[in-house]
Order: sequence, then structure tokens, then C-alpha cells
Amino acid sequence: MVHMTDRFALRVPCSTSNLGPGFDFLGLCLGLHLDAEVEVVAGPGASRLDWSPAASWDADQDLILRALQRYEDRFKTRLPRVSIRVSSEIPVGRGFGSSGAATAAGLLIAAELDPAGPRGRGQLVELALELEGHPDNGTASLYGGCTLSVPHEGGLEVVQQPVHGSLGFALAWPAAPLFTEQSRAALPTTVPLSDAVENPRRLALLLEGLRSGDPRRLRLGVHDRLHERFRRALIAGSNEAVARALDAGAHAACLSGAGSGLVAIGPVAHMDSIAEALAAPLEGGEGRVVPFVASQPTTTRG
Repeated sequence: MVHMTDRFALRVPCSTSNLGPGFDFLGLCLGLHLDAEVEVVAGPGASRLDWSPAASWDADQDLILRALQRYEDRFKTRLPRVSIRVSSEIPVGRGFGSSGAATAAGLLIAAELDPAGPRGRGQLVELALELEGHPDNGTASLYGGCTLSVPHEGGLEVVQQPVHGSLGFALAWPAAPLFTEQSRAALPTTVPLSDAVENPRRLALLLEGLRSGDPRRLRLGVHDRLHERFRRALIAGSNEAVARALDAGAHAACLSGAGSGLVAIGPVAHMDSIAEALAAPLEGGEGRVVPFVASQPTTTRG
């Protein structure tokens, strides 16, 4: 139960998704964050929200406010009016789950404000799926770690995948974004049976590589036959970026989400040079070494 003087802060990680054959269900949290400072304010009126830097969507389409409203509608509750200050270091339109993190933040804020008490993560991930349309990024940002999310007729099943401590991660992205709608439009509506059969084979190797840290299984497992080659064709320099990252010592490298960003996995000690190699061929490329975020988001009061 919140009180009118309540203030709290929330930090939500970004996520890379797919990792090759984990198309539309694998998400993995990494250390670029969205931070929100929330204050309950007295009096009538709508909640207000300020972004730094400015959000890329219109105020009436804000993903955090939309999540608050959906929460109220679903659980038939009325949340207190709040002022929210948001800062995010997650670049938009690069496949790092900026919208999933914003949606997760909105739902976590709503759960914290709920007069009936917080809802379980399972209820929140189902709302995130409704809002996002795909389960990978929102689920990862709500649970932390690496998640496998399978929608079914009864809801959403989430499996948490172990990630070996020897593995480091790097992200790189070009100056130009690539939004999901454009990236999805590049995909074929049908695929050959041989491609459909190959993807689960590779996924088995990828998951075992993540669990064990085995470089060979990661390199073999990251290959995808359903979406990646079509999307990489939209991103200048992406094929060379992947090749350079592997030459620099990465175990695996691939598109992050729908792009335009890329992700590389490799030995922790070599990730600085891998990030530099991954970014170099991209137009206006920027590279960052980022930690794996194993824990779920929490709120802090004060």
C-alpha cells in the first residue's frame, strides 16, 4: 500500500534477443539501463512523465504511461497520480529492447503503486506480451537473466536459461536505427523445410553453449536460417562486423533483436577489442562492453 509521500526508484536492464535461432522467444539482459524516479503526488489529474533524453514517441503513445493504463484496465484498480522522471541509456531502434524495457518499467511501477499489493511476475509478463506483441524483450527485462518465453493457449511459459560466468558480451550499433516494423517486413512469409528443421538443431547447441561457456557450441549454435540474413541485408557493414568480431576472438556474433545493432559473445578478458572490432564497419558505429544482468529489477525507496 503506497502513501502520498512515497518515492521510489527503479532500474530496468536492456535486452538482446533472438541470438540467432532463438527467434521471438529468447531474451538476455545486459547492462544498458532505463532508470525511473517515481513520486506519488496529491490532487486530481493525469500522471506526468519526463524523459531524458527525450523519448522517440509522442506523449499520447508513451510506453510507460500505456503500461500503467493497461495495468489499471486489467486489474480493475485505480493507481495514484504520479510524477515519473526517466533517463535511459538504451539506444532506440537498435534491437536492444528499448520498448520492452519501457513497458517493463511501466508495469513494475504500476505493481509497486497497486493498493492491493504487487502482482506476480507471471501476471506482468502476460501484460507485457499483450503490449509488445512478442515475448522476448519484455520478459527478459521483467525477470532478468536469460529467458525463454513460449506463449500458449493458457498464457505464457517462461524458462530461465543459465549463462556461464566466463562469457562476456559486447554491443555495437550504427548511427541509423532500424525499427521492428521495417525489419519484420523484410522477412519471407514461408521458409524451406530444411531451414525450419535446421534452426532447432542450432538452438540446442546455442543453449548448451550459453550454459557451459563452450566456444565451439556457441559459434555453431548462433547460426540462424529464418530471419537473420534477411535483416542483415538492411544494415550496411553488418556482415563485415560479425566477421571482424570473430577474428578478434569472439565465440559468436549476430544481429541483436531486429537490428540495427549487433551483439558478440566471447571471453570476458577480450571484450574490449571485440567491441571495437564489432563497431568499426558500421556507419557511425559505437561499441560497448556490457555486463550480463542476472538479477531481476527491484525498487529502492527513499
